[in-house]
Amino acid sequence: MEFNIDNILQAQKRIENYIVKTPLIRAANLDKFLGFEVYLKLENMQKTGSFKYRGAMNKILYLPEEKLKKGVVCASSGNHGKAIAYAAKELGIPAIVVIPDTAPKIKVDNILNLGAEVLQCDPKDRFKIAHEISEEKGMTEIPPFDDYEVMAGQGTAGLEILSCGVDFDYVIVPVSGGGLIGGISTAIKEKNSSVKVIGAEPKNAAAYTVSLKANKISTAKFEKTVADALVSVTPGEKNYKQVVKYVDSFMDVSEEYILKGMKLLLLEGKILSEISSAIGIGGILENKIKIEKNKKVCFVISGGSIALNQLDLLKDLNY
Repeated sequence: MEFNIDNILQAQKRIENYIVKTPLIRAANLDKFLGFEVYLKLENMQKTGSFKYRGAMNKILYLPEEKLKKGVVCASSGNHGKAIAYAAKELGIPAIVVIPDTAPKIKVDNILNLGAEVLQCDPKDRFKIAHEISEEKGMTEIPPFDDYEVMAGQGTAGLEILSCGVDFDYVIVPVSGGGLIGGISTAIKEKNSSVKVIGAEPKNAAAYTVSLKANKISTAKFEKTVADALVSVTPGEKNYKQVVKYVDSFMDVSEEYILKGMKLLLLEGKILSEISSAIGIGGILENKIKIEKNKKVCFVISGGSIALNQLDLLKDLNY
């Protein structure tokens, strides 16, 4: 299958009555710190608190009626599982979310409260168990990123960025497996090839930095990262193809600067996001790339899942 902007345009029509067209705001308070005109695409204000709902809903609505009735299953410990549970509730279908037995109780409760069944297991077994449930019950397994319909749903955020009336020079996207940047880069480059698309991933889980250097899909070494939504160490196969085709460059951002980016976004931008969402801002603060003054730059703020105790990590940092 060839993936292109037509997939994303179809997804936009499919999910338009279910998703929130999230705000895109001018964040002028950040200009003096970053050195250019700053805009923020606020996917932390999407249903379920992250962009993941776009891809989850598009994949589920894409299913034929007989499969839809049997329900869906996924393996997740965070935003993907919550998005699947919410989408299933909206459509009145069964859902099972397989999550690690190490997951915080609040994450388990959030998914249970949406009506999904939760199965907890050893973290290394969650994808195997989700696949077994799919086989046994005839439920459709929904991957977190390596899937064309999921990627197309995430790409609808790119269409919204292009339709806001601003001629952007850069769009900077947080990256893990690659579903979000694969979709957004396809939407943007096939509409306006002059816009540069930049990925930002943790140095401690730099799947794309490692893979692009090797010129093939590779697995990066994983070290613990504060960017807990960006922990995939191997790119999705389908996502990687789009990234190679359309993404201009990547920033691998250190732990210190991921946190500095979040602190700047919170204290000067007045936006509370999850830590992972501020990674692009952190990369600019770390001078990973140089962007000229007066350029218009849109940062995708990908999610808002944060606990209050995580704010303690910011106390002793200067940005």
